[in-house]
Amino acid sequence: MLDVLIIGGGVSGVSCALLLGSAHSKPFASDKNIALIAHQKASSLQDALFNNAYGIEAGKLGRELLSESLTHLSATYPHILQIPNEKVLKIEGENQNFLVTTNKNIYQTKLVVIGIGAGNPFTIEGLEEYVIPHQKANPEKNRIQLKNHDHLVKDGVYVCGTLAGWRSQLSIASGSGAAVATDILTLWNGGVHVQVHDSIKK
Repeated sequence: MLDVLIIGGGVSGVSCALLLGSAHSKPFASDKNIALIAHQKASSLQDALFNNAYGIEAGKLGRELLSESLTHLSATYPHILQIPNEKVLKIEGENQNFLVTTNKNIYQTKLVVIGIGAGNPFTIEGLEEYVIPHQKANPEKNRIQLKNHDHLVKDGVYVCGTLAGWRSQLSIASGSGAAVATDILTLWNGGVHVQVHDSIKK
């Protein structure tokens, strides 16, 4: 049984995983089993060039970020299981007891985070009732999002990044994933709000 399964190896999903991983030393997070499925074979980052993202050197290629971020995750937080080369087909169950079916396996998890793109159609069975037109994309692009309240689709299912209804900007997607991570950490901490910062201070 996983405590959290993150679906999506792009900006928002990996950002969520990094923040959850960084809380590993906290008593309320130290025993949590976290996994990430790099669901997308293609990402809009593949063709991106960054000159306007905070903290990222001008001229950075999106495809480099995609690769480097997963390497960063595995090197810095190896307790987070990365599951490559699987595509999520179905999510069923309820809060604290979900079954996530991929093209290769079935995973049992307490919480689900969905951080895939906003392309239409949405191909994960079980959440069709939450699919709506994207509220912050041009209608001609035919983008979709999952209906949510502050990233929560329904009890135990979170959505982040463009699929949560945010615009397609790296810093927005990253912040959305981090927001979901802090909400989950707050849940694990009995409702006491959590922020996780490393510091050079002793």
